[in-house]
Amino acid sequence: MAEVLNVNIRETRGKRNARRMRAAGGIPAILYGHGKSSVSLRIPGDKLATALRRGTKLFELSGDVQESALIREVQMDTYGIEVIHVDFTRVLAGERVETTIAVELRGEAPGTKEGGVIEHLLHEVRIECPVTEIPDKLEININALNLGETRTVSQLNLPEGAQLVSDADAVIVQCIQPAVLPDEEVVSAESAEPELIGRKPEEEEEGEST
Repeated sequence: MAEVLNVNIRETRGKRNARRMRAAGGIPAILYGHGKSSVSLRIPGDKLATALRRGTKLFELSGDVQESALIREVQMDTYGIEVIHVDFTRVLAGERVETTIAVELRGEAPGTKEGGVIEHLLHEVRIECPVTEIPDKLEININALNLGETRTVSQLNLPEGAQLVSDADAVIVQCIQPAVLPDEEVVSAESAEPELIGRKPEEEEEGEST
């Protein structure tokens, strides 16, 4: 579902102006594609952050620009916390696009009651679908995931008209037996005598008593 985002055309350029914009709550962005000229934009940082947390990819731009746009790239700061720039590409109704979608687990695996642990190995997949059918996220149910079993990309429920781009055999999640130290290592660790700080070797102690 498209998110409405009010944008302004950005006249200024350069890192200093970009920093000032971000300090004032805006995010620099660029819109390109479909043979039209690129347009530099200022977008509201708070609205964008909320949309990104929901996994939104498709936006209806309003304000100085009236177009449908898809996020192509989000540039983050060094710490991966703050958005510093966004690339949008124009899209048209009925167009098919390729995009990356987050994968979340749902449910409780019975394998954990057998002593297993859950490993979520794949957090994103790529799909191709109509631009109007881009999901915010994909979910995979693990309510029937037993010890020693896996769930793969091919077992995801995709939106109508969507096709997988990622490897269908790639493992998303598995329930495995946790690693256990060999008995001798456990015994060795438990029986090891801790070294006493300041303790002197026996020969030194005997020498001092003479």
